Amino acid sequence: MPILDSIFINLAVALGIGLLIGAERERRKGQGPSRSPAGIRTFAVMSLAGAISFAIGGEILLAVITAGAIILTAVAYFRSRSEDPGLTSEIALILTALLGGLSMREPALAAGLAVVLTALLAGRALLHRFVRSVLTEREVTDGLIFAGATLVALPLLPNHQFGPYGALNPRSIWIIVILVMAISAAGYILVRILGDRFGLAIAGLASGFISSIATIGAMGTRGKTNPAILGPAIAGAVLSTVATILQMCAVLAATSMTVLKVMSIPLICAGAAAVAYGAVFTIKGLRGMKGVAAPAGHAFNFSSAIILAATLSGILVVSAALRENFGETGVIVGAAFAGLADTHSAAVSIASLVASAKMSPADAVSPILAALSTNTVSKIVVAWTAGGRPFALRLIPGLLLVISAAWAGAYAPRLLGL
Repeated sequence: MPILDSIFINLAVALGIGLLIGAERERRKGQGPSRSPAGIRTFAVMSLAGAISFAIGGEILLAVITAGAIILTAVAYFRSRSEDPGLTSEIALILTALLGGLSMREPALAAGLAVVLTALLAGRALLHRFVRSVLTEREVTDGLIFAGATLVALPLLPNHQFGPYGALNPRSIWIIVILVMAISAAGYILVRILGDRFGLAIAGLASGFISSIATIGAMGTRGKTNPAILGPAIAGAVLSTVATILQMCAVLAATSMTVLKVMSIPLICAGAAAVAYGAVFTIKGLRGMKGVAAPAGHAFNFSSAIILAATLSGILVVSAALRENFGETGVIVGAAFAGLADTHSAAVSIASLVASAKMSPADAVSPILAALSTNTVSKIVVAWTAGGRPFALRLIPGLLLVISAAWAGAYAPRLLGL
């Protein structure tokens, strides 16, 4: 009985798939001699045919039924009298047969795919308008470049250390390039949707959780390319530091709550300074760019992403050279070197020492702040490289304010005897 119940449930899913897709196609079927040959009944029957054939004969019989569906749809297509009959309904009918067969093995997956297929069919007008009227040729080209960099180049790159002092990893460096392009594209999309006044600030805060340094590079490129949005770009760059602070809290909480407790005041001070400085440029953008439309352009600058990756690679080589030639002169120096590339890895390593009772919580404050300080140096270098002088001179005071607030939050209470 349980097996029989399962079969009935799967058949019901198959029937639901056919009815769902068929209902959408019935609305597009049209009338008269030029109408589509397939409607709700045809799709329901085809889905059941796929399910029953799989239940009786497995994949072989399902393949035979699918081949028959292809022949029938091909005949119906060539017999159509419409000047532009299209192939959407015919291909959807073949997919319905396959989904019916899939429902006998993976009903949840088949139902989910049916919903996605129906949504694509129903969103015809919206998708056509988006591709023809909203997307520009440059945006399509950028999409192809990003797809090639992610799906073609990245899997081919070796994932091991090489170069001077073994400091460079080709795949890791290329991931930085992809991150910069993705962050810039995310900011571009938000700008197209929300406008320059809102989009860049939100994009900077969200993208900072991926990489604050990469976000600063992307924002610098946008501000350098279009000086009219320099203020919002700076706001997004500074707010990415807020994400760095929040991530720091998360990794410390996962590693050692004791370290998080002793670092709470410095992190709160740093976060408050970043929010305040970013808010200043956000408000300036809201006041100074009212009514300015966001023009269409390139989603990202590929050459700028390459330059940023080369800059970070140089920082990694210098860091490795200093460690190789001068050795580990203490936990603070080691954390500072690590912070040049990633402040969170340094914080985790220090917190791990505290968790294993190899270091006191109070002694963990200086190494973590040293990592944040050297990470700020990296951000300054990237800001100047990617955004140029106007961007860097406005951003650097905010970065210095954030790190100064962190150090002050850590040691001012001690100096004041609190």
